[in-house]
Amino acid sequence: MRPFRVEVPQEDLDDLRRRIADTRWPAETLDEGWSRGVPPGYLRELAEYWRTDYDWRAAEARMNRFPQFVTDIDGVDVHFLHVRSPEPEALPLLLTHGWPGSFVEFLDLVGPLTDPRAHGGDPKDAFHLVVPSLPGYGFSGKPREAGWDTTRIAEAWAELMRRLGYDRYVAQGGDAGSVISLELARVAPEHVAGVHVNMLMTFPPRDPAALADLSGTDQDRLARLARFDTELSGYMKLQATRPQTVSYGLTDSPVGQLAWIVEKFWEWTDSDKAPEDAVDRDLMLTNVTLYWLTATAGSSAQFYYEGAEQMRRLASADTGDLPPLRTPVGVAVFPHDIFLPIRRFAERDLANITRWTEFDRGGHFAAMEQPEPLADDIRAFCRAFRR
Repeated sequence: MRPFRVEVPQEDLDDLRRRIADTRWPAETLDEGWSRGVPPGYLRELAEYWRTDYDWRAAEARMNRFPQFVTDIDGVDVHFLHVRSPEPEALPLLLTHGWPGSFVEFLDLVGPLTDPRAHGGDPKDAFHLVVPSLPGYGFSGKPREAGWDTTRIAEAWAELMRRLGYDRYVAQGGDAGSVISLELARVAPEHVAGVHVNMLMTFPPRDPAALADLSGTDQDRLARLARFDTELSGYMKLQATRPQTVSYGLTDSPVGQLAWIVEKFWEWTDSDKAPEDAVDRDLMLTNVTLYWLTATAGSSAQFYYEGAEQMRRLASADTGDLPPLRTPVGVAVFPHDIFLPIRRFAERDLANITRWTEFDRGGHFAAMEQPEPLADDIRAFCRAFRR
């Protein structure tokens, strides 16, 4: 375990600003809002703000308020926050991000979860937090060999928690963090007391008769899944098939990297005209800047390539194809997520759903959009596991 601090050289920040200023912009397109991608006018304004007003040093100082470490697991350096609660009976909680997120997503949760007493909450709800960066993301190392799929990452997380001395803990995540957290419960069931997710993929069974009596709400959720497949999943198909090709432009152009990520912050959040309707602009830019400064556009995309076969198996699964997960699971459903789970399909594979919460606001980046409701739901789910 090696202590870690975020200390980006000034020349890297100067280079970022120079590259933004030197951007070669495409020709203006038809004025159709976001329907053809990120609008040029919006992106120009956001890029200029990024160049002139955004303060990475302030973000860096905020990150460095929390203890950070790096440790080698299975040949890859894993970066993580480890924030112990002042409450001695706190429950260990492992938070996992996805793409295009990072550990930055959880910064607003650290204080309320580790020290509820100081935030007007019940000290009995306190957690010791472990927040790792996925291999190939942020300040974690870039894998030099194939095979870093969700199972291998879950096994690495089990080893990380073992090294930290945590024998019993809860796992939480959204996006890829949801899949990894559930997989962690499969590879280390004796250590994972429960899994809480704020995104859950549920796929329809192969038998059309099973869809006959779906409610109108569930039919809308199936339609949402179909729209994702036909319109919104282009990024996934590129990264799952040609991640290396995608990486060249994103690693060379900060505005290209900005557009690639900001589009998702608009499409997947509870926003109307711009992503900032749902998330703080500076926090969103901290997330984007982290990808840029660490040159992880390509290495983060490799995760989709590694998991492509596993995703195909999940999408084609039917009742009985997968062993049901017996670990208690809590599901937080935010209405503007990429796609929304259908409970009967969820219970097909997760035999022990003990909490299911439908929210009226929020989207995919719940920890950034709705940190207080998400924290409350995590606390409520975890009370059953406290000794």
